[in-house]
Amino acid sequence: MTQGKRISPHISNDAVQAIKDMGAAAKLARVAAGQGQAAAAARLGVHVQTIARVESGEPGVAIGHVLGLLALYGIGTRLESPQA
Repeated sequence: MTQGKRISPHISNDAVQAIKDMGAAAKLARVAAGQGQAAAAARLGVHVQTIARVESGEPGVAIGHVLGLLALYGIGTRLESPQA
């Protein structure tokens, strides 16, 4: 795992993959908008390293930073409850 907070070994592979997918989507949207990581960091009010960590799918990044970066580029998220 890369730097940052460790994540519980009990998290599912699906959850880890979702984190990676969100980071990849954020990066694609940022690049499509023609912005660098520094511009995204300034807009979000975080360090450029935080943008890199989100985009690389690091699981220890604060969820607010992940969702904030997605929102900057118009990407919404939807929570799905497990089927009963």
